[in-house]
Amino acid sequence: MEQAEREAFRRQAEREGKSLSAWLRDAGRRQLAEAGEPEIGTVDDLRRFFSAVPDRACDEPESDWEQHREVIDSSRARGRPTA
Repeated sequence: MEQAEREAFRRQAEREGKSLSAWLRDAGRRQLAEAGEPEIGTVDDLRRFFSAVPDRACDEPESDWEQHREVIDSSRARGRPTA
């Protein structure tokens, strides 16, 4: 962080009656809230997901491996959700 930027943050924090650390935490939390939580980011999220998904009929054909691989590769390209 450049000194001028740090000083601008510190002044704003002071105007809001906060320490620089508290101001930065609040700014980070706002960014996270705006970005939204990943749909499945925890084990509990995963359990809720599977409990809400109806069982698939046994007679439905399974997607072929290439389709699965495309989904996996796409997921890897997006990266792992942060906690």
